[in-house]
Amino acid sequence: MESLLIVVVLFVILGFGLALVRTRAGANRQRIDKGETSAIDGNSATQVEERPSDPHSPTAVTDTLVPEAPADEDRLAEEEEEDARETPDRVPTAPTQPASMTSSLTRSRGPFASLFSRLRSSDAGIDAEEWTRLEETLILSDMGPALAAELVADLKGKLGKSPTALALRQALTELLESKFLQQSRELQFSVTTKPSVILVVGVNGTGKTTTIGKVASLLTSSGRSVMIAAGDTFRAAATEQVGVWASLTGVEVVSGQSGADPASVIFDAIEHARAVGSDVVLCDTAGRLQTKTNLMEELKKIRRVAAKSSGEVTEVLLVIDATTGQNGLRQAEVFHGAAEVTGIVLTKLDGSAKGGVALAIESQFGIPIKLVGLGEGLLDLAPFDPQAFVAALVGEESDV
Repeated sequence: MESLLIVVVLFVILGFGLALVRTRAGANRQRIDKGETSAIDGNSATQVEERPSDPHSPTAVTDTLVPEAPADEDRLAEEEEEDARETPDRVPTAPTQPASMTSSLTRSRGPFASLFSRLRSSDAGIDAEEWTRLEETLILSDMGPALAAELVADLKGKLGKSPTALALRQALTELLESKFLQQSRELQFSVTTKPSVILVVGVNGTGKTTTIGKVASLLTSSGRSVMIAAGDTFRAAATEQVGVWASLTGVEVVSGQSGADPASVIFDAIEHARAVGSDVVLCDTAGRLQTKTNLMEELKKIRRVAAKSSGEVTEVLLVIDATTGQNGLRQAEVFHGAAEVTGIVLTKLDGSAKGGVALAIESQFGIPIKLVGLGEGLLDLAPFDPQAFVAALVGEESDV
């Protein structure tokens, strides 16, 4: 009897234990399932309605954007980098005298000045070694090896192998000027639709937001009414920085909540500008590395949505930091493919010895340089003048 009682007790304990294990396993499975669902929800596709180009169309196009797994980490890293490079502390408190091309290209002109200083001291003309030094100087100015070799070959064909320093400088100036595209470098505006929409794009820290403030100043001073769309919804300081620039130029800013869909913010800003009759909407966008495929896909979507608004996209300006050198070529290639870039803004030209990248970009991609940043001041953004640029780069004739 006692043995039977022990068996019954053991059976009850064993049954209770099995039930407890099943309960805990079920709970763990629920937690795992919940975690997987949260991860998927966190990275799930966001359905954003793209307005049809035909306002009478009964259907709308739905665009699905699925970010890659590391998108948040990429975005966070880029925000931190851009916050470090572009902070409201760098915004000027008042307009200043605009910088000149000549004074701003002192560093770029340095290698050419040294070259021509050596050449003018020689009465025998230019020898093979000096031709090599000229090619090296062109490469160091970031025109690139292929373009530098092409320029030297053209100069030899035009001048012979031993021209004087003065003849070489004049020929180089004429050749560089001829290499720049002979097309309008003026910002384009719609003559039939308001507002004209200008998207400003680029990698982190190039000066996009600063450029927007300066462009707003240029446009308002010419009599156009301007509105700014704060499309960088991910960087903490971006909207604040746009607001500081807007206060200097007296323009309105349309922004969204932190982390909002940038395409929707830009679309709403354009619609608002249309309603109040603004001439131009300048659209800020988050900085993005050209190597991040998911962020470039986001830029494509912004471009499509802006094109389907009631405004007209007349410019897509790519802001390139002149100090990045040849990397600017890769940026131009990728951003042009994603957003159909219409013009380049070359910033920080005053702090670079690599101004030749301007010629390399135009020569390789056929995208005109439209504006150049020559300093930190509100007025230090100028229309690009190829002749003034080449003269400032190579140096005045009196230097030879």
